[in-house]
Amino acid sequence: MNRRMIFPILLGVFGISVLMSLGFWQLARLEWKQGLLAEIDSRLSAAPVDLPASLDPVTDKYLSVKVSGEWLPGEIHVLSGLERVGAGFLIVAPFATDDGRTILIERGFALETAKNAERPLGADTVSGTYLIPNEGEAHPDRTRNIWIVRDVPAMAKELGTEQLYIVEREAQIDDGLMLAQVGANVPNNHLNYAITWFGFAAVWLLMTLYLLSRIKRRTV
Repeated sequence: MNRRMIFPILLGVFGISVLMSLGFWQLARLEWKQGLLAEIDSRLSAAPVDLPASLDPVTDKYLSVKVSGEWLPGEIHVLSGLERVGAGFLIVAPFATDDGRTILIERGFALETAKNAERPLGADTVSGTYLIPNEGEAHPDRTRNIWIVRDVPAMAKELGTEQLYIVEREAQIDDGLMLAQVGANVPNNHLNYAITWFGFAAVWLLMTLYLLSRIKRRTV
């Protein structure tokens, strides 16, 4: 073997090994992420259970729950939008449960024209999804009751509730609102990342072979 080939070969093996390992690591992350998404989907599709006395923000996220009680006066309007519908607001209201708790429930989505419409109060049974929105700190326009993000601590303080947020999926009272579809907001781009790293490895291999061929021609 030509001594001039030793360094390009070592460099090629090292670079290809690193790039391939990154690709396989992304495949492992893909398998983990698919398992996580499957677990979330199973929670979202499960039959609702009675609202537990305590909920863990990690292990209970997306848990399907049901609660009975009554709607209380007061609302928070969070700027939002629905695909193929347009801009509008998420209507968040306080709900007093039969066991003496007061929680936040996202009742649904309203177009701007229905933002300030009168909505029914009183007794209701709600099925929904336990959610922990993490959208940043709210700086609401309280004069117009417009919130840019769902800041649960700030909303709970504003409406005098626990810091417990449920997105309604079904209720006995028809309030005319469109129900938002809750899904796992978890990006899963690991397959694309893996393909990219394997692509880089292939390019590195081709460049190494090209360099070795040039060295060989020069020594012939």
